[in-house]
Amino acid sequence: MNTIPLLESDLDKNPFVQFARWFEEAKQKQPELPESMTVSTCGENGAVSSRVCLLKGFDEHGFVFYTNYQSRKGAQIAENPRVSLCFFWTALDRQVRIEGAVVKTTEQESDAYFATRPRGSQLGAWASMQSTVICGRGDLDRRFAELEASYRERQIPRPPHWGGYRVIPLEIEFWQGRADRLHDRFVYRLREPKDWVIERLSP
Repeated sequence: MNTIPLLESDLDKNPFVQFARWFEEAKQKQPELPESMTVSTCGENGAVSSRVCLLKGFDEHGFVFYTNYQSRKGAQIAENPRVSLCFFWTALDRQVRIEGAVVKTTEQESDAYFATRPRGSQLGAWASMQSTVICGRGDLDRRFAELEASYRERQIPRPPHWGGYRVIPLEIEFWQGRADRLHDRFVYRLREPKDWVIERLSP
């Protein structure tokens, strides 16, 4: 359990700078998938769905991940474009929660990232109709094999149903574990563009 207190004076006034600091420390202390995050979405029916995705980039415009737009999360985002992200780094006893609006990345951004993916992952994006029911693994394997043969010796284009989302935060909370469950929690809330207020929350 971390016993080092987190004080407001320790925090950068810019939450993206603060996140970058913690993310770099997480990469050093927890090198196995520090970019993993829980992505929670909610459709029109009010049902919340969560799954682990990988952060693929961030800057002051938001936090980016990639997926199949026709997946369950894609359908829920289309119905309700609000998302919650949660990082938990056990090695540091730290958590970051991010809530905000979500928009698709540009086609150029999605194309550029897709081109960096391993060839098998590129084929998989075509082969899998994510979140739909299939008869068995054999159907998926056959589809993959057919695509592999079709694109042999050829560049694989990005599927139109696959791309990125950018979460534009309205609130970012930094949580530092402490003894006796008296944790340190600070939340940045966006009042106006680039104007963040920092508040300490009771644990």
